[in-house]
Amino acid sequence: MQIEPLQLTPVTMHAQSHLGETKDAEPVKTFGEYITDALGKTNKLQLEAEEWKAALAAGQVEDISQVVVASQKADIALQLTLQLRNQAISAYQEIMRMQV
Repeated sequence: MQIEPLQLTPVTMHAQSHLGETKDAEPVKTFGEYITDALGKTNKLQLEAEEWKAALAAGQVEDISQVVVASQKADIALQLTLQLRNQAISAYQEIMRMQV
């Protein structure tokens, strides 16, 4: 008896609205694209925080709370990115320890 491998294909919905509306399906993003986008957003927040700090040093900022908020956003995004990286490394190490 031959066992066929599972065919993993993305599930797509093909339905029409009774109101005559049609919604175009958005392209499915891969895991790598999600990671790349998240890293890009984290980098953008870091750069914005640096710009605010430079503006503060130049005396161009009237409200210091904007600088603090930008810095905290960048810090939280960086901490989240590092925790995700640590969890991914931990998961990889756990998989490598599994006996096959």
